[in-house]
Amino acid sequence: MSDQRILEPSREIPVTADYDVVVVGGGMAGVAAAIAAARWAARVCLVERSCALGGMATLGNIAVWLPLCDGRGNQVIAGLAEELLNLSLADLREDMTAAWFRHPPACWRSEGSREDRIQQRYRASFNPSSFLLALEKLLVESGVALMYDARLCSVRTKSDRVTHAIVENKSGRIAIAGTTFIDATGDADLCHAAGEATESLASNVPAAWFYTLIDGELALQKLTRPYDPHGGIDGVSGPYFRGDDGADVTAHLIESRRLLAKRLGEIRAQHPNENVQPILPTMLPNLRMTRRLVGQATVTETDVHHWFDDTIGLSGDWRKAVPVYAIPLRALQATKHANLLAAGRCISASGYAWENLRAIAPCAVTGEAAGTAAAMAVQQTAGDVSAVDVPSLQRQLRSQNVLLDRDLVDAT
Repeated sequence: MSDQRILEPSREIPVTADYDVVVVGGGMAGVAAAIAAARWAARVCLVERSCALGGMATLGNIAVWLPLCDGRGNQVIAGLAEELLNLSLADLREDMTAAWFRHPPACWRSEGSREDRIQQRYRASFNPSSFLLALEKLLVESGVALMYDARLCSVRTKSDRVTHAIVENKSGRIAIAGTTFIDATGDADLCHAAGEATESLASNVPAAWFYTLIDGELALQKLTRPYDPHGGIDGVSGPYFRGDDGADVTAHLIESRRLLAKRLGEIRAQHPNENVQPILPTMLPNLRMTRRLVGQATVTETDVHHWFDDTIGLSGDWRKAVPVYAIPLRALQATKHANLLAAGRCISASGYAWENLRAIAPCAVTGEAAGTAAAMAVQQTAGDVSAVDVPSLQRQLRSQNVLLDRDLVDAT
């Protein structure tokens, strides 16, 4: 890399708008945060670098709702996560097994028995194209101001507050003022720009989920190299990639598409007499654990079955039955800035807990909590999230059908 530098001339940046809640990142966490805040009558702006909502779930083709239950027959995730699950399947008349467009098991759609729910976990998968259209319609109707094709460049801070998000789009560089801010970028871009402590991993492996059309039948190809669910490289062969480095992100995309081309060749060899075509390759890097906030508390694997006084949501373990994580508000809260929250896969979680909490459903859980807390802070504490009354926040979340039951966290 060259050590040459150039000096960019200083310039005035127009402040184009002022919002109660500014959400950066339009994946599942950002969508949930924006909806939750808007339902509190907050003025909400959502900034998204791509040209559609849903993030990895839609543009990355990771179109799978991992379990909303604990594997013991108990539902542990509801609220906006369940609402969005239902939205993702709203236009699916019947399951398409090869494409992985699948409704939840019947025992979860009606009064199924506990035994059936133990045998069949509460999961579903969807058409990412249908879902991204439905998400946009929902946010527009909710009154959220969408800003597509806009990348966060930097932030402005004053004392212990973030005051502006500076973004760049076709109009040039602009500043967006806000009372509260939510980092739902997946990579803690906003927190990092604000000077918050973050942790980055360089253990991501090539992955590229895509669809094939084989003589008229659509099929999902869940393509990924084996990886360490604890975020390390134990028992895993490289190459490895960071998610907070521009060159690494490009290299990951190129290597992943090489993997895609190889898999496509293998599929064509298996179907020599059929017309095999690739459909909808991933439009985002399929990176799992990249950079995250080091918040006021960090959820780890040792916290399984532990209830926190400031719990704002729950999550099961999608790999195995029984474990349940309670998610504390402090894991969403920045340490330096009183009006900054994280949501989604960049909350303060590490190791195997991070692996579980990065999935779609828990991302929606932390998004809903962040959006609700931010809107309450605007109305009640001049944007200071740390001053929000936690029992009042928990009561509000329960009224939104968020499951906050200590008994669900208990191991017995």
